Amino acid sequence: MAKRDYYEILGVGRDASDDELRKAYRKLAHKYHPDKTGGDKEAEEKFKEANEAYAILGDAEKRSKYDRFGHEGLGAQDFEGFGDFATGFGFGDIFGSVFEDFFGAPRGPRGRAAPRRGADLQYEMGIDLHDAADGIEQKVHVPRAETCADCGGTGAKPGTQRRPCPQCGGSGQIRHARGVFSVSTTCGRCRGEGTIVEQPCARCNGRGRVRAERELLIKIPPGVDTGSRLKLRGEGEAGVHGGPRGDLYVLIHVRPHEVFDRHGDDILCDVPIDFVQAALGTETEVPTLNGKARVKIPAGTQSQRVFRLRGKGMPRLHGRGHGDQLVRIIVEVPTKISSKQRHLLEQFAELSRDDAYPLRKKFNKKVKKL
Repeated sequence: MAKRDYYEILGVGRDASDDELRKAYRKLAHKYHPDKTGGDKEAEEKFKEANEAYAILGDAEKRSKYDRFGHEGLGAQDFEGFGDFATGFGFGDIFGSVFEDFFGAPRGPRGRAAPRRGADLQYEMGIDLHDAADGIEQKVHVPRAETCADCGGTGAKPGTQRRPCPQCGGSGQIRHARGVFSVSTTCGRCRGEGTIVEQPCARCNGRGRVRAERELLIKIPPGVDTGSRLKLRGEGEAGVHGGPRGDLYVLIHVRPHEVFDRHGDDILCDVPIDFVQAALGTETEVPTLNGKARVKIPAGTQSQRVFRLRGKGMPRLHGRGHGDQLVRIIVEVPTKISSKQRHLLEQFAELSRDDAYPLRKKFNKKVKKL
């Protein structure tokens, strides 16, 4: 049976913000939580479904992969370790507490006080075709969450410390006995942290992180194209409780050029010539990415004929050398002529033979066969 769309499961649009995704998930998690539904199988499946949807959409990299390729683009590694992100409560807590009660198997702490990696960020950068060809270094300003300098990320007022939560005793979990089973839920006082802030830091208001703008120098290598993505390790948002920083992904968009059209590593340039030059042949100057080049046009050249300038295209991003520049000839017919020009053209037409126009001759033969 085909999987439901993750956005449909959470009841949000594909352009939903991270905050909208979080709110939608929390609403479903609260509605279908095992503690609320009393073991209802249908509710349990919806709870698992919501967990899986948020596990993917709540992660920037996994969400990007899902938006591009759907369910088929996700691998087994994308589903590892997902739980109830809004409450810190997952099905592993239920089954883990059962095994602990029956077999005395110790479990590690499941509270949120454990170090957590910071979120990944994506920055979209627009560059010109010449910048994409030569490579460029560009300064950007990225807003992101930074560890609060005043409290060092603890959230507590400088000179004070976080205290063990009096409600859960510092475990981050509240245990409920249900017959022979024991179920652990997240502590509502500390929200699974295990500690509380009695005197919050004035700068971050107890959150441990603040919003700040970071200036970064982005080095764009030669040969990038629209859709190229650069990864800057450790330049994402700060982690929580000493966790590592996330990564920054720079998504490249190459702006359209007035003269050149890009086709992979090749570039295409349309060059107009008049019909006299096309008939008699000529040599014309054409622009390239690095200056100019001369192209010899033989007599009798037809419109749309393409000439290739080897190695005059874009540098290959993941290889050596360059692509080619394609010069497409456009034979232009004059839109206004004088009476003298008309007279000369009429004379030219009278003197012209059918074999001077092989395309027209070939077409007329096909028509006669019909």
